[in-house]
Amino acid sequence: MNRELSTPAGGEVASGLPGGAEWLASPHGAEARRFLHETDARTLADQIALTSIPAPPFGEEARGEAMAARMRECGLDGVATDAVGNVTGWWPRAPVGPIRPLVVAAHLDTVFPAGTPVDVHVEGDLLRAPGIGDDGRGLAVLLALARCCSTLRLGLERPLLFAATVGEEGVGDLRGVRHLFSEEGAAKDAVGFVSVDGAGSARIVTHGLGSLRFRVRAKGPGGHSWVDWGTTNPIHLIAAIVAEASGIDLPDGVTLSTGRIHGGKSINAIPEDAWAEIEIRGRDAASMAAVHRELERVIETVRARVDERRTLGPPARLEVETIGHRPAGTTSPDESLVRAAIAATEAIGERPELAISSTDANLPMSLGIPSITIGGGGVAGQAHTLDEWYRNEKGPDGAVRALLTLVLADAATASSIAAD
Repeated sequence: MNRELSTPAGGEVASGLPGGAEWLASPHGAEARRFLHETDARTLADQIALTSIPAPPFGEEARGEAMAARMRECGLDGVATDAVGNVTGWWPRAPVGPIRPLVVAAHLDTVFPAGTPVDVHVEGDLLRAPGIGDDGRGLAVLLALARCCSTLRLGLERPLLFAATVGEEGVGDLRGVRHLFSEEGAAKDAVGFVSVDGAGSARIVTHGLGSLRFRVRAKGPGGHSWVDWGTTNPIHLIAAIVAEASGIDLPDGVTLSTGRIHGGKSINAIPEDAWAEIEIRGRDAASMAAVHRELERVIETVRARVDERRTLGPPARLEVETIGHRPAGTTSPDESLVRAAIAATEAIGERPELAISSTDANLPMSLGIPSITIGGGGVAGQAHTLDEWYRNEKGPDGAVRALLTLVLADAATASSIAAD
């Protein structure tokens, strides 16, 4: 989850579905709540153990294997790893016939490159490690929910598809959830999607912040900084593009930034190659597309201007590669899934807050599938840094909220099963 870009969505929060507090007070609800509190130590142990297994971008296999083993131990049916590395399992079993499932997910990957130390350090009531909250917490809560469903034989009208996804962070570009909702994916017929990502018990992400990511690369013959002066310098070309792009007039709700820039090998050489990575973020696809067109205009204008000044050698070659596209999307506050999450949040004594962020839920939102992202309880900080930490303050309540969200959403969509 790109937590630093998450902001309250604003406006009034719609009323939740009735029955949240009543279900928790019922024999089944009270038993489930008690179970999630009494097994909290095991949930924390899962969080520590899974966080301690490296899961860099495109390197989630070891953590996925550990997650699969735990999902089987929790009693899920048909646990499997798909073609891209997602780990899935069913409660009570994979659907037979037309009944469409609800999906509950957390992501396996972290933002940290291979070789990053991920040992968890316990400092009193603080757990500190890269990825301990994002999304070690989500994975642990996923297992807690599976264990609760299996142990208590939780009855739902719809099957639950549990998914531990790959590729949620950064250059992973949502590759796991893309496959999950593809024609070959286990969630292709899903009626709703709930992502458990990070900590917290109040926020409900209902608006997926989109992004377009590009690598702009310039290549030239290179040469000596004195002898070959007049040859197009790829670094100069890239720098000019970055500078001019930073002046693009942006519509409300859109940002543009350069995250990385690279090139050259020596102070006294004209480089042969240079590149920059540029990202456009926005609330809606149309605004992002407009800025993309303006960026293309800037690139071509600067290229032509720099080429006119060239006095030696061939023109530089420019390549623009799309390296990421996270679609924007929304789930209406009036959707039963959102109302279920609101009711569940209120039932545990928290005030619901609708928010915008970039998570796995972006993809199903963009497909028109009701989707949200919620935290897994507790509090956390310094996500995406080596000093990331988690404190289990009201941690079990986050698991209770996630379970109640699924229960209420299931009940709200039960009447539509005949139409499935």
